[in-house]
Amino acid sequence: MPTLFVVGAGPGVSAAVARRFGREGFRVVAFARRPAALEEFIQSLRTAGVEAHAQVGDAADGAGLALAIHTAVAQQGHPDVLVYNAAGARYKPLAALAPQDLMADLQVSVGGALAAAQAVLPGMRERGRGTLLFTGGGFALEPIPAMASLGAGKAALRNLAFSLHADLAPLGIHAATVTICGMVKPGTTFDPDQIAERFWALHAQAPGAFEREVLFT
Repeated sequence: MPTLFVVGAGPGVSAAVARRFGREGFRVVAFARRPAALEEFIQSLRTAGVEAHAQVGDAADGAGLALAIHTAVAQQGHPDVLVYNAAGARYKPLAALAPQDLMADLQVSVGGALAAAQAVLPGMRERGRGTLLFTGGGFALEPIPAMASLGAGKAALRNLAFSLHADLAPLGIHAATVTICGMVKPGTTFDPDQIAERFWALHAQAPGAFEREVLFT
């Protein structure tokens, strides 16, 4: 059975992506820092008929997240797909944004993404296939001052995804980002189920036709 790892599990995009891959026969291993919320996420997937497993892991702690991923690999096997959906954000005017707060948010948005990718890549390289998908955001393209730490994180994540794409595509491993240029809300243009379709479409692309980004506008 193919396996999807979702880092930053919660309602919205990650839940919709997990359900979408679950419909294709994937088991899901979900990572989040709060056990109670993680269990709620897992139960919602099981109710939808998706095989789902929980693994506590905090994107703010790169080494701890990597350990959690290695534990999940030992229990469930190497993932076919990694979706990274964690982001650091705080609502502060630039004059009040402390450098250490910016760095903390960058760790969640992009440091954790690198740690997660590095943890799953050995298995993907060994098999010569795999998919790494990152949830991007429109603030990477058009930032607003009150959310500067989120915008910087999404810009860095986009750059990382592009670098991974260039590095890994020749090996048959697909790295890409879905850049969501709006507020995610059911029943709108930015419905999470519609966004999840873009994640699935990227994963389904054949080697030689890999895209590095989908702009969801």
